[in-house]
Amino acid sequence: MPTAPSGAAVAGDRVLVVDFGAQYAQLIARRVREADVYSEIVPHDLTAAEYAERQPTGIIFSGGPSSVHVDGAPRIDPGVYGLGVPILGICYGAQLVAHQCGGNVDRNERGEYGRTELTVSDPGTLLTDVGAGAQSVWMSHFDAITDGPDGARTTASSPDAPVAAFEAPDRGLYGVQFHPEVHHTPCGQNVLRRFLTDVCGAAGDWTMASIIESSVAAIRAQVGTGRAICGLSGGVDSAVAAALVHEAIGPQLTCVFVDTGLMRAGEGEQVVEAFRRHQGIELIHVRAADRFFERLAGVTDPEEKRKAIGELFIRVFEDASGGIEDARFLVQGTLYPDVIESGTRDAAKIKSHHNVGGLPEDLDFELVEPLRNLFKDEVRAVGSELGLPDEIVWRQPFPGPGLGVRIIGEVTPDKVATLQAADLIVREEIANAGLEREIWQSFAVLADIRSVGVMGDERTYGWPIIIRAVTSEDAMTADWARLPHDLFETLSSRIINEVDGVNRVVYDITSKPPGTIEWE
Repeated sequence: MPTAPSGAAVAGDRVLVVDFGAQYAQLIARRVREADVYSEIVPHDLTAAEYAERQPTGIIFSGGPSSVHVDGAPRIDPGVYGLGVPILGICYGAQLVAHQCGGNVDRNERGEYGRTELTVSDPGTLLTDVGAGAQSVWMSHFDAITDGPDGARTTASSPDAPVAAFEAPDRGLYGVQFHPEVHHTPCGQNVLRRFLTDVCGAAGDWTMASIIESSVAAIRAQVGTGRAICGLSGGVDSAVAAALVHEAIGPQLTCVFVDTGLMRAGEGEQVVEAFRRHQGIELIHVRAADRFFERLAGVTDPEEKRKAIGELFIRVFEDASGGIEDARFLVQGTLYPDVIESGTRDAAKIKSHHNVGGLPEDLDFELVEPLRNLFKDEVRAVGSELGLPDEIVWRQPFPGPGLGVRIIGEVTPDKVATLQAADLIVREEIANAGLEREIWQSFAVLADIRSVGVMGDERTYGWPIIIRAVTSEDAMTADWARLPHDLFETLSSRIINEVDGVNRVVYDITSKPPGTIEWE
């Protein structure tokens, strides 16, 4: 079994975002980081001692779908209120603080959903930058706080929330019924900054330079004089992980680029060029497409495909490391969303990521995961800071299993060639439309079905290509991209005319949630 992986080193301030099942828990964590303060998401059922062990500078309770009056509603260990750590409750989190600390939460005859006018009566600390009078905020609640916690003063109200914000500085308790983390609350980021700086006293030193400095120190401490190998998948994450580890240990790192045959068109050559010529990192290029196609023959279940690809990836590493037998560290580009999606104590498993849940049990390496605590945009910023070229840093996210999880059903060389050709057209036309930086991810999917069509007065029975394009900030949530109609026309025309065997193009308009960005 692999030993416990290392993440990006974290020193200094740490804010815990307690997840009560809110769709915005990850967004709260991102907003805290945008204020240059490190945050991490934790489950609500930790004990007070477990919270204390993490030495938080502050704690933020997220919203959630429950009512504090419902049996089995999530609670917090009451001992947390006695830790002397400032607490900010948001929506359900604010109601829970009031409910557990001497206040009162009542059922309303109606809820408040969407944009709402907030009336500030006493700016206190959190609302200092909001201004007097009515302010637009985003609400999403049915219950309402009618009395704040013991010792708290009400600082704002709304038509259906008598206590829309409260502060009890002597007890370190703060709450807002509205959602400061969403863009629909214009003053929201200022509210969070006031809590982080004025209440918690956070220094705001979670910057790219500090991330790199602390990560380099942690990598050197972990690896020492040992040797490490890094698997380059062709994506942003593994590339930045490799550059960061190379910054720390230099020639002690050897990168292994495994050409699985599942890359996007032309990207294998680009990876080799970037790392051999521009980065000066020792690189072993392994062409292993035949092995991967053989292993995937007959495999149709997406979880089995991911695990098969992940396991074979490691086996190829072991075969390729003949010249570096003494390497006992394996560098991976695991990100924070990967960890959450693959299932943690506070998040049910959505899918296994090959670099989190797909590793073999008998892996004979110690994992080095310097990006494990970072979101994608933070990873890009680190890559730019380290001098990686834009064509690597700004490459759209690409799953470790590659096109293997963008082909629904069995993966074959012919299907890969078809998908590569269609996907290249999608990427070219998105670039031609000037939308590369606006769209988080855009790609083609090949479904395991066929449909009837007519081409040249003849009946066809071909594959459909599904186009997926989404906008996102961190991949935790995503919305389908509203592409121009003339772009749809160009994409459909080119794919059908230029890609053999395809006679239909469709567009996926599913957001995340309920869907995931990838199809498998």
